[in-house]
Amino acid sequence: MAAQQLLIDQALLEKLERLTLHWQKSFPGLVGGRNASRFSGPGQEFLDHRHFHQGDDYRAVNWRAFLRLEKLLLKLFQVEPRIPVRILIDSSASMGTGEVPKFNYACKLAAALTYVGLVRLDTVCLQAFSDTLAGSCNCGGGRHRFLPAVHFLNDLQLSGSSNFLQVARQFSSNYPQRGLVVIVSDFLDENDPEKPLQYIADLGHELLLVHIWAPEDREPPWTGELDLVDAESGVHLEIDANDQTRAAYTKAFDDYAKRLQTLAMRTGGRYVGLPANIPVEEAIFGPVMRVGGLQ
Repeated sequence: MAAQQLLIDQALLEKLERLTLHWQKSFPGLVGGRNASRFSGPGQEFLDHRHFHQGDDYRAVNWRAFLRLEKLLLKLFQVEPRIPVRILIDSSASMGTGEVPKFNYACKLAAALTYVGLVRLDTVCLQAFSDTLAGSCNCGGGRHRFLPAVHFLNDLQLSGSSNFLQVARQFSSNYPQRGLVVIVSDFLDENDPEKPLQYIADLGHELLLVHIWAPEDREPPWTGELDLVDAESGVHLEIDANDQTRAAYTKAFDDYAKRLQTLAMRTGGRYVGLPANIPVEEAIFGPVMRVGGLQ
């Protein structure tokens, strides 16, 4: 329990009990989840009737309707699929920057989302990544599986540079079954991450992009001659920062965030941007719920 407290406290866990991870697409998954699907199959909630065809199971026939209409009609039920939920946590070096380290915030948020999924009997995979996919933790079957997930998150170490292209390739190979993909990252990649993210969506996965930034990532407070060092590549950049250049930088940051949001929405997913200085509880019950990531 002590390890658990490092990420998320008991008071917040109790509030998370009321929530459900939400996806917008219909996936052909296993029965047992809590999100309704548009697919018909074995389930408890009646969906529709269709005519009986040779080879259909007679046990699914609506015999009351047969006695009334003298027609063989099959009862269809709404599937409640258990969809795989993959939560990808960016563990590249840039996530360690910020007065409030983005990585600590990302792990707390990932822990909260994992707990919501476990309570609702979703199958959750925590997957770290930087330039490649790193360690992972599979958990499911209820809230009693939460502590191993917390241990996994606490043991993660920052290393390497982001490489979304390589990660997308590995992800498509390692996780062929379609599902909800939650990517918690600052999305700082030397190469444009939009095409790799589009690739994951094109494979049928639903994206929930959780964009985390330190306040100084968006609005740098410094002025004068600066020697900036890239946290991942170590490259130095000397600039003269003034009000004009800072305003231009903030505009470029906002434009980039808008492109990520457009990509997510275009592919049937969602985007939420979170500065790391707002409490995790406020983020969950505010922006994350507003975009439909939780219900």
